[in-house]
Amino acid sequence: MLFGSSMRTPDGATVPSPDGAKEGVRTIHAALDAGINVIDTADAYAGGESEELIGRALKGRRDDVLIATKAHVSMGDDPNMRGNSRRWIVRACEASLRRLGTDYIDLYQMHRPDPVCDIDETLGVLSDLVHAGKIRYIGGSGYTGSAIVEAQWTAERRCRERFVSEQAPFSMIVRGIEADVLPTCRRHRMGVLAYAPLAHGWLSGRLRSAQQDPTSRRVAAISSTQAAKPSNAPKTAAVDALAALADEIGVPLAQLAVAWSANHPAVSSVIVGVRSVEQLEGLLPAMEVTLDDGVLDRIDEIVSPGTTVDPNDSGDAWLYGRLVRRDVSVNRRATAPGGLPERG
Repeated sequence: MLFGSSMRTPDGATVPSPDGAKEGVRTIHAALDAGINVIDTADAYAGGESEELIGRALKGRRDDVLIATKAHVSMGDDPNMRGNSRRWIVRACEASLRRLGTDYIDLYQMHRPDPVCDIDETLGVLSDLVHAGKIRYIGGSGYTGSAIVEAQWTAERRCRERFVSEQAPFSMIVRGIEADVLPTCRRHRMGVLAYAPLAHGWLSGRLRSAQQDPTSRRVAAISSTQAAKPSNAPKTAAVDALAALADEIGVPLAQLAVAWSANHPAVSSVIVGVRSVEQLEGLLPAMEVTLDDGVLDRIDEIVSPGTTVDPNDSGDAWLYGRLVRRDVSVNRRATAPGGLPERG
C-alpha cells in the first residue's frame, strides 16, 4: 500500500486550515508507523502546499521514506509553467525539491504525456536530473499503452533513462487499463501504481442506492451531482452488486476494493488517499484480505475484465480529449484562433 497526499483534509479544503494541516501531518506519521514507506504527491496539488506539508512531516524520517512526486500540470499563468519540456522540468524539479525539503526525489513522474513536446526531450532532461543525483527513478502517469512503448523505445535507442513505473486509475468498476496498459507494463518490466481504488468514493461503502451515509461529505457530493443521473444507473447497479458480494464474504466494501486492485499481478502498489487517521486505519486491513478465485470470478461477472462501467472514469477524460484536440495531425479539424483546434 502507498500513501497518496493530494492535500484534501477532513474539512474538505484543498488548501487546509492550520488544524487541517496538523491532521495531515498526523495522518502521514500514522501511515509511516503502520509500515507504509512510499508517499505520492504532485507539485500541482494545492499549488505546492501538499509537497510543503510532506516536507514538514518527514523531518527526521526522510531516509526511511520513498517520495514520489510529479510535474506537468500548470503551476501559473505563464504558458511555459507547464508541460514536459526541458525548460519547465528543470524548474519544476528544483521547486519540488525546495518544497519537500530534500536534496533528491525517489520517483519523479510526468503527470501526463505532452503531445507538443518530443518524448526524447523529456527523457533527455529527466536523464540529466538522474545523473545529477536530484532524482533516482522516473515514471509516467496517464500514459496509453502506445505512449509507454514509444517512451521505452526512445530510451533504448537514444540511451536515456527509462520510465520504470506507470500510474493509472484502477478499481473494480474502472478496469480499462487491463486491456492495454497493464500488459504493456508487464512486457516492459514496469511497475504500476494504481490510484483511485475506491473510484473516488463510489466503492467506499458509504454510497448504496438503498443505504447511504448522510454524514459522508463524499457521499453528499456524489449523490447530488452524479448518482441520481440516469446515465449512472449501470455504475450504481455495479456498486450495489459489489457491495452485496462484500457483505456475503464478510469484508467491508472499501477493503475489498483496495485488496482487489492490489491483487492484480501487474500492480506493484495501490495508492490510498485518506483525509484522516481514522480513514487510514479503516483501509489498512485490506492488505491482509485474501481473495480466492471464486470471489475474483464473481467480480468479473459484475464488471468484465478490461472494461470501465462509465467511460468518463477512464482517467481525466476532459484532459485527454483536450490533448487529442491540440494535435491537429490526428484531429484534422479546423484550427481556432490561437492555434488550438476547434472544440467539438
